[in-house]
Amino acid sequence: MDANTNELTPALTPAAGVIGARVLDHTDTGFWSSVREALRGSRRDYTVGPIERAILVLAIPMVLEMIMESVFAVCDVFFVSKLGASAVATVGLTESVLALVYAMAMGLSIGATAMVARRTGEHDPDGAARAATQAIALGLLVALVLGAAGVLFAPTLLATMGASPDVIATGSRYSRVMLGGNGTILLLFLINAIFRGAGDAAIAMRVLWLANAINILLGPCLIFGLGPFPRLGVAGAAIATTIGRGTGALFAFSRLLKPGSRVDIHRRHLRLEPTVMARLVRLSSSGMLQALIGTGSWVALVRVLSTFGSSALAGYTIGIRVIIFALLPSWGVSNAAATMVGQALGARKPDRAVQAVRIAGFYNMLFLGGIGLLFVLFARVIVGLFTSDPTIIPYGTDCLRIVACGFLFYAWGMVMAQSFNGAGDTRTPTLLNFFVFWCWEIPLAYVLAVPLGLGPRGIYLAIMIAFSTFAVAGALLWNRGRWKAVRV
Repeated sequence: MDANTNELTPALTPAAGVIGARVLDHTDTGFWSSVREALRGSRRDYTVGPIERAILVLAIPMVLEMIMESVFAVCDVFFVSKLGASAVATVGLTESVLALVYAMAMGLSIGATAMVARRTGEHDPDGAARAATQAIALGLLVALVLGAAGVLFAPTLLATMGASPDVIATGSRYSRVMLGGNGTILLLFLINAIFRGAGDAAIAMRVLWLANAINILLGPCLIFGLGPFPRLGVAGAAIATTIGRGTGALFAFSRLLKPGSRVDIHRRHLRLEPTVMARLVRLSSSGMLQALIGTGSWVALVRVLSTFGSSALAGYTIGIRVIIFALLPSWGVSNAAATMVGQALGARKPDRAVQAVRIAGFYNMLFLGGIGLLFVLFARVIVGLFTSDPTIIPYGTDCLRIVACGFLFYAWGMVMAQSFNGAGDTRTPTLLNFFVFWCWEIPLAYVLAVPLGLGPRGIYLAIMIAFSTFAVAGALLWNRGRWKAVRV
């Protein structure tokens, strides 16, 4: 164990107490001091000092950032659900196509976080700034290509996903706006990943809060035509989302260029560097493939589910949005683990990385396990908040209840996957995603849903089983320790 882990850790309550076998000093700054530091923005060196406090300071803004994203996801589908099953199905199908955009953004973000965290751990601010600028350049190029394709082929993509003619007629504008504005998604992901890799999670939190606050306030205005705003229906939701994310991306970029930023970018960094970009492409390509495999499996599941009708698809969309509400904050804890691992390896302290992952995994299991229990007990009540349609509620209830049964395992699996990525070992979680979600989950979903006659419930069961498989396999691979030797 790293010697740093023997230091006294801060209390998790304002009063001093005992954690494990370690007695805390009454002079310790405590939990609320950590909260204030996390929200204000910390300049601490995460390669030294108590690990529990470092994770807390990193995780709090990351969790709050993701909570805001979760609130938006739920609010968005809440307002759209008032327009009927076709509108909700439009959002569900478009989100499935956008999953590929998110995969690109996540892949680039994985590479950016790994490189920036490693350079930060090595105390190489110039290297961190160079990695950041090359990541943004790659993101802009990808956004241009994906945006043009999305605007041109939005109706075709909806049809390919199994949309009915009325869903295509209702949702083409929504899909065009969302896919055409994908650059805002990519830039938000990338710049926030840069800040997180450097350990400045508070900035990333503020950026996403700004973007999603605009989304939430503007969404109902454009959907229903409130006040001076035009009534645009489901397309209004897409316009509000793009405006909000675009504003957030501009704010994030301005903070990245601000003098004294944790990632200190200067004019000399604003040029293409083939060597740095090639290294970033290598990391990001594995990360993109990893995310494409994972999110692409959701697309395949939706394609199977669409054969059971619009009500089944609408129920699934509501259930998944509520599930995302729980999973996104949990990703905040996982991202904190990734930053800790990357910086610890940069400082040549692999034992510190191991300890950080164990602590983050335990916290995540406590959080997500509790949320999963609430979802199992109150699934019908929760789904009933979004729709009163008796044909949709049973599908949404089954989705929420069955998938939530796998939350406890998935909490650990999320930390495992992000920790591999933070170490720069993007290959291991990529292979894990492929075998678990494509070779296991999708065939299992089809067999349970169609030949065995379980219908949508079979798909939900396959998701839950895959979550559990991923966690167990990830823990076994992590314990082999090959990630410690990866060079970034």
